[in-house]
Amino acid sequence: MRHRESTRSTWEGRIKNHLEPDWKDVPLDLITFDAVSEWAVKKRTGGLSWASVKDSLRTMQRVISAFRKDRKVPFSQRGLMPDREKLRMKLQSRKKVSYSWNDAEKIAEHVRKLDGLGDSPRAQYATLILLAAASGLRCSELLALRGNDLDFDGNTIIVDEASDQRTSGKVGECKNDAAYRTVLLADAEGRKAMKSLKQFLGNATDSDALVFRSKRGGPLLETTILSQCLHPALRALGLPRSGFHAFRRGCNRRWELAGLNPAVHRQMMGHSSETMTRLYSGDIPLQDVASAFSKTFGNQIDVLETMETEAAA
Repeated sequence: MRHRESTRSTWEGRIKNHLEPDWKDVPLDLITFDAVSEWAVKKRTGGLSWASVKDSLRTMQRVISAFRKDRKVPFSQRGLMPDREKLRMKLQSRKKVSYSWNDAEKIAEHVRKLDGLGDSPRAQYATLILLAAASGLRCSELLALRGNDLDFDGNTIIVDEASDQRTSGKVGECKNDAAYRTVLLADAEGRKAMKSLKQFLGNATDSDALVFRSKRGGPLLETTILSQCLHPALRALGLPRSGFHAFRRGCNRRWELAGLNPAVHRQMMGHSSETMTRLYSGDIPLQDVASAFSKTFGNQIDVLETMETEAAA
């Protein structure tokens, strides 16, 4: 299986920083569950998060299996992490920042007025933010879009490339097979984002050019976008600081609360499993919970409250 340069770079970093110092001279037959458990506790005590410990051990399993004839690994991660730590990580994952469509509109509006940026960058960044919130595309996918990926009549976007942010934005393969997809922006938010995108592009004729690009026509870097526009806008608006993935989580939640078919929902997000799609929703804000109840039960809630008040009187 081929892997992206960024993936290989991540693996190499884990090997160099976490695995080689302790395991490079250890024979394979001594890499047992007990030895790995002891190492995991040591790393966790030293301040490494359980998530980083697990990711490092996954990389270790890949390396070991590659050198074994039977392709098997000598240990399992099952049982390594204490139940309390598992619960803490699950609760923490539900608290990840998510930007709603309303948030995105406020952010985009503020970006259009940011000092220190020219008219063109402001328009580009504002359009990018709206499209991110409406489509749920990963930032790497947004920054690899070309003119021929867009169908304004059908309100669709083809995702068949991704920008590798670890290699200066180099455009290449997508994250995985599920990431290759056509996203339909048929809801009100999607149509509004596509309209904004069409206005931004104007009479552009080069269908192979990147939609969002630098002055020289190369790919943009997320770090540049964050420092130049998103983080300053978030500070000014009093919104929690995060990156473009927060727009993706917000879109995922919006589609789920709208009742989108689970199979369609998963495909539109480019997720490889239904579990991942569910994880993206996180904690649903109370106002969205109240709205869902109102849509489902209508004025039944008000009627019940009135009856209870009259009964109490």
